[in-house]
Formats: sequence, structure tokens, C-alpha cells
Amino acid sequence: MKAENEQRTGLLYGFGAYGMWGLVPLFWPLLMPAGAVEILAHRMTWSLAVVGLALLAVRRWGWIRELLRQPRKLGLTALAASVISVNWGLYIWSVNNGHVVESSLGYFINPLVSIAMGVLVLGERLRRVQWVAVGISFAAVLVLAIGYGRPPWISLVLACSFATYGLIKKKLNMGGLESLAAETAMLFLPALGYLLWLGSQGRSTFTSQGVGHALLLAATGLVTAIPLVFFGAAAIRVPLSTLGLLQYMAPVFQFGLGVLYFHEAMPPERWAGFSLVWAALALLTWDALRTARRSRAALAVAPAVVAAPAREPA
Repeated sequence: MKAENEQRTGLLYGFGAYGMWGLVPLFWPLLMPAGAVEILAHRMTWSLAVVGLALLAVRRWGWIRELLRQPRKLGLTALAASVISVNWGLYIWSVNNGHVVESSLGYFINPLVSIAMGVLVLGERLRRVQWVAVGISFAAVLVLAIGYGRPPWISLVLACSFATYGLIKKKLNMGGLESLAAETAMLFLPALGYLLWLGSQGRSTFTSQGVGHALLLAATGLVTAIPLVFFGAAAIRVPLSTLGLLQYMAPVFQFGLGVLYFHEAMPPERWAGFSLVWAALALLTWDALRTARRSRAALAVAPAVVAAPAREPA
């Protein structure tokens, strides 16, 4: 019963995390006329404040000393901070410039890019179905490139940057709260310096657009931190396969908002490209569920096989 309650709680946290990430395109336009770089700088600055308060509440500080003693880990953390800055900045810009659908495509193809990176960087071997899914995704990119009249560069940069970020995080092996604190700490001074420079040039919207606008900019810290906290709570309570399925909630919500709320154009060739991506993801999901089911069956049989010889002498 306790395990079932934990899993139910984990599912709620997972729905909360991916639901918030899926609905965040509604938030960024509220921050206009602030530009994407100014919003990004505020997001970095206020995220550190929120994460700092969270660390103060849980009293977890020992990891800082350990991190400072490991130059390689520090370097990887700095690289992760740089990569996620590109991802965050481009995502904010794309939403506020009418590319919500294209940005959602980036998070749809992110699992496929992660698989490709696993092969190219980590030397992982793919199953036949995974190869088919990757091939379909390449075909989808070609179809979308023809439809857009250019490669879907927003989608590709978002997918590649987030997949790279995930790869670095895998090598770092740090807790979600700690790693976000380390990354935002490294980004804090450049971000604050940029905001101060904007203010000195009279171009800061933080001080010129009223208290409501300033509070919304400060809320970027909460918008960043709360879904990550929910995600961390879900990750320790539900199986990875379930978490992998939940991740599609965010781009589905983003795509729906782009088409139904922001009324972005979806000509036939874009529907064709997206349909190919969804077909590739359906194949990946089916293969992942089948593999997980086989693994569970093998684990269930193993104890019986081990115990059988012990019963024979009787």
C-alpha cells in the first residue's frame, strides 16, 4: 500500500512538472517588452535566489566543498550552464517571436537526438526498432525543411542543446537541486552584470514598466525551480519508463498552444513532418515498454530458477 501511494504521489509530481513545462509558453509573452536576453538574465539571477532558499531549508551545503575540489566536475558544470543558457534563451526568443510550434518540435525530437548521441558519443548499440525510429526522424526533418523552406533550426538547436545538457548531467551525477544551484551560481555574475549594464543604459524594463512587470520578472526564478523540484520528486518515486512517457506531455501542450491559442500556421507539409516524428516516438515508446516488460519477466523467473536445485534433493 505504501509503495502504491508513493507511486501515485510520484505520478502527480510528474504531471505537475511536465504540465508546467508544457504551459510555460503562456508565461513568457507576459514579460514583454523585455527581450529574450533580459528575460534570460533575470531567469538566471532569480533562479539562484530560489534555489539558495531551498538549500537553506534542507540544509544541504556539503556538496559545495566536494565540487570545488574536483576541477573536472567544475568544468562540466560550467559547460552544462553554458548549454542550458543557449536552450533557455532560444526557447524564450522562439515563444515570443511566434515559433511555439517549431520549439515544441525540438522537445518532441529530443529523445531521438539523445539516442543518436548515445550511439555517436557513448558507443551504445541500438535495437532494430530504434534504428527505424531514428531513420523516420531524419525523414521528418527533411520534410519539415522542405515545408519551412529552411532546416527547422530552432527545433534542432533546442533538441541538441537539451540532449547535450542531459549527457553532461549524466556524467556529473549530481542531485537536481545541487546541480541547478551550481549552474545558476556560475551564471549569476554575468547575468547580474548584464542587468546592471542594461539599467545604466536606461534600457532595463525591470525598473521602467511598473511593479507588476518587475514581480513577473522575479517570478522567472519560481517558474524555473518549481517544475525541477517536482521533477526530482517524481524521479525517485516512479519508474524511469513511466517518466519517459510523461515527458511527451510538455511538447504536446506546447504544440496545442501554438496551434490553438497562438494560431500559428500548420500547412500540410508541416503536419506530414510532425506525423513522421510522432510515428518515430510511437515506435520508441512501444519498444521501451516491450523491453521493460521482458526485463521484468526475466527478473521474475530468475529466483525460481535459482531456487529449483535447492528443492530437488528433498
